Amino acid sequence: LDMPPKKEKKTKEQIAKAAAGGGGKKKKKWNSGKVKEKANNAVCLDEALYEKLLNEVPKSRLITVSTISDKLRVTGSVARAAIRDLESKGKIKRVSTHRSQLLYTSI
Repeated sequence: LDMPPKKEKKTKEQIAKAAAGGGGKKKKKWNSGKVKEKANNAVCLDEALYEKLLNEVPKSRLITVSTISDKLRVTGSVARAAIRDLESKGKIKRVSTHRSQLLYTSI
């Protein structure tokens, strides 16, 4: 009957060193999603932007706060004020209002 060779006994120092070293795996990171870039929109209209607003916006078929905000790179509150201004001048007309979603079109 052949017996396998005996393993060498580890010393207490070797056991302690192995225990202290442990934890080979790194902790799982959950947030690996994409980070949205910050939109650096203007908070007021200067002369050039106002001219662009008066020329371009009344020509578009669908006018909402978000379309103006995207086209002119302004904040939502500036876009809402611009819509009110254009409506009071009679350049655009209201189609529908649902809560805070304002839908306008060109005349």
